[in-house]
Amino acid sequence: MMPLTFATVGEEILIKRIGGSPEVRTHLENLGFVAGSPVTVINTIGGNVIVKVKESRIAISREMAQKILV
Repeated sequence: MMPLTFATVGEEILIKRIGGSPEVRTHLENLGFVAGSPVTVINTIGGNVIVKVKESRIAISREMAQKILV
């Protein structure tokens, strides 16, 4: 397992686990980041990550992306 920040741009990968506090996990799950679902890294800009999850594009901070393990 590795944090989402280490994923290659354009690569579709499966989420294995969501870390962080219960509030952070709930927030990420509400955005569509659920263990077992696929995500694709679209781009990284200034440390922030743009991902495609469930047919939506979402920008998350580097700190949040490090809590998503793939």
